[in-house]
Amino acid sequence: MSTHDTDTGTGFRRAKRPRSVIAGPYGHPFHATVVTIPIGAWTAAVVFDIAALLGAAPEALATGALWLVVIGIIGAVVAAVFGLLDFSQLPAGTRVRRTALWHLAFNSTAVVLFVISAIVRAGDPSSPSVAGFVLALIGILVVGVSGFLGGELAYRHGVRVADEQDQERAYTR
Repeated sequence: MSTHDTDTGTGFRRAKRPRSVIAGPYGHPFHATVVTIPIGAWTAAVVFDIAALLGAAPEALATGALWLVVIGIIGAVVAAVFGLLDFSQLPAGTRVRRTALWHLAFNSTAVVLFVISAIVRAGDPSSPSVAGFVLALIGILVVGVSGFLGGELAYRHGVRVADEQDQERAYTR
């Protein structure tokens, strides 16, 4: 076995382990759980926007959409902390690290779009905002691309997924 193979194996195993207890226990990363907060909040904000723009309780739904955008931003910041802990375990110069960098870039772009959306909405929080909606819609599409990359990291590359030997034990009788 070459030194490169050993390094790859070590990096592969390290990427499955939490950097610290803060990142979640082995096989149960907190990042994957916390990302549901911004995704759910931002998706609901888009739905609220559509309903408000169509005339259904526009004041209440516009205010709710602003709150959901802000909740999503806060959730995204928390998710980013856990994501960065997992990112720090990835070996430099690898495909998995490059994929993670793209995942990070798309997530950062989405947060910026939602922050701008919140600022636009805050000008008149009880009135539906077409600009806020368009920014949120673009943001949620960016989140979709990022989520695909996150799926690549977990399901194709095994980042923070239990070792195959541990998984295999669940299939034995």
